[in-house]
Amino acid sequence: MQAAGGAPLSGEPAWPGRARRIALLVVVAAVVYVLDQVSKFLVVEFLEHEEPLTVVPGALVLTVIRNAGAAFSIGTGMTIVFTVIALGVVVAIVRTARKLRSLPWAITLGLLLGGAVGNLTDRIFRSPAPFQGHVVDFIQVFPVTRFPVFNLADSAIVCGGVLAVFLAWRGYQIDGTRQMDEPAGDHTKDHAEGHAEGEADKQAGEPAGERADG
Repeated sequence: MQAAGGAPLSGEPAWPGRARRIALLVVVAAVVYVLDQVSKFLVVEFLEHEEPLTVVPGALVLTVIRNAGAAFSIGTGMTIVFTVIALGVVVAIVRTARKLRSLPWAITLGLLLGGAVGNLTDRIFRSPAPFQGHVVDFIQVFPVTRFPVFNLADSAIVCGGVLAVFLAWRGYQIDGTRQMDEPAGDHTKDHAEGHAEGEADKQAGEPAGERADG
């Protein structure tokens, strides 16, 4: 039972929905992180220093490289800068999760968090030095196009970014609400004003005698 305005009469905190969304965020992030780290371990163990492995001719090749830059080998030579940026992204996502009540945003933030932590783990723990480690990339699509080599964490970050842009474009908020182009109240007000103006114009067009008889 609820009081006016939708507030619960029992006084119980309205946070179970947020807790479920945060749990989903954590699960998605954990799945992304585990898949990323396991795949990197396997390719380093079995494919590094070996000839590239063609999975789908002309479409998918596995070749291990060490990336000192950002996703898709952008900005090599700025490893420590990207490490700090990745730490900032993780902190921002964790802080944002306090307002999380949206299922789509839980998935989006989970993808971003899992991908960011996956690459951040490489930067912190891999050679050549702590916090300056090179990220393991190994996925190459359509080699003839020379598209940059990437990893599963990069893929999760890109998917999360695309989802974030789509949700923001559609007006979906992190707190579970949706921001419309025109609030319902304004639409009702405009409709009422238009109806009133129409009635006034109609009466103005009637002869005086007819209005008096009415």
